Amino acid sequence: MDFKTLGNQVENGRLFKGSEQKPFLAPRGVFVAKNKLFVSDTGQNRVFIWNTIPTTKFQEPDVILGQLEVEDSGRNSGGDVTATTLQYPSGLWSDGEKLIVADAWNHRVLIWHSIPTTNAQPADVVLGQPNFETNLPNVKGIGNDPSAQTLNWPYGLFSDGKSLWIADTGNRRILFFDNIPTENYVAADKVIGKPSFKTRDYNNDEPIWPYSVKINSKGQMAVADTQFYRVLVWNNKEDAFSKPANIIIGQDNFDACGQNQFSLAPEANTLNWTYDACFYRDGILVNDTGNSRILKFDEIPNTNNPFAKAVIGREDFKTSSDFNGNMHGTKSAIYWPFSITTAGDTLFIADTGNHRLVICELKG
Repeated sequence: MDFKTLGNQVENGRLFKGSEQKPFLAPRGVFVAKNKLFVSDTGQNRVFIWNTIPTTKFQEPDVILGQLEVEDSGRNSGGDVTATTLQYPSGLWSDGEKLIVADAWNHRVLIWHSIPTTNAQPADVVLGQPNFETNLPNVKGIGNDPSAQTLNWPYGLFSDGKSLWIADTGNRRILFFDNIPTENYVAADKVIGKPSFKTRDYNNDEPIWPYSVKINSKGQMAVADTQFYRVLVWNNKEDAFSKPANIIIGQDNFDACGQNQFSLAPEANTLNWTYDACFYRDGILVNDTGNSRILKFDEIPNTNNPFAKAVIGREDFKTSSDFNGNMHGTKSAIYWPFSITTAGDTLFIADTGNHRLVICELKG
């Protein structure tokens, strides 16, 4: 990779491709906690755990979830869904003690009470399904109404160590659990983005296709609302239960929904298929997936349609995923990154389109 394409906001870039025996295939989730690295190797239906951050391009994982061997990659291990299998895992969260995985295409969230230590270790708790052997959307299948217990394509999640938020993407809502559940099929305590648990229809001032949810230490909430090419920010996470977002990044009002605001090229204030955001210091990083870049805001914006202060992954704000450097392949720059996370000043990018992680240091 030509690390100069990342721009002047980062330094000391390096690549990580996972297992040398069978490297990443379209990894869509990355998270770091207590120097442990967790990666959803989404295209191969598995989650990898490294007990220390790898320092080389390849390193065999300490634990594989969803598959028994590193060579395996089948959906639900090539069989029926169980407590040990995964199908298109995406969002991850851990505090270094527990692990929570959004098992998106099984329409469930899995919880391990302690960090797994063996391959294909069964999960302790399942949410969204009455047991570990069912995996239909909203339990009864497509076309059935959701409830406080069901899920439909949950792609993202977040916890503060006590409570749990799930981006129940297919149901166009976010479920909130006051405490991380310890039993199967627990009903959510509250819902964000809907007047009731049974509602799936939406208004434009609600999360329409929420893909990730993040909360910072100040209690601010950011939701990557993919379908309307925007990130919604609440100044107080408690307001999200009853009020629209305070700020829209990527659009100037709730009804606006243009890809790059209908511009032919991106700008410092536009988004294209945004799948994630990450609070960093006093500001926020927005994962502008469709433009293959990350927008950097040094402070949380206080008005709609704000202009980013800097860009990571492209030489300027007007350069999109399609540029001369990608004419003969995309590996010289990040391409369709789905997930980002930080550990201190280290930025971890799930460079999904290139089947790898990009790891670099954010400049202060």
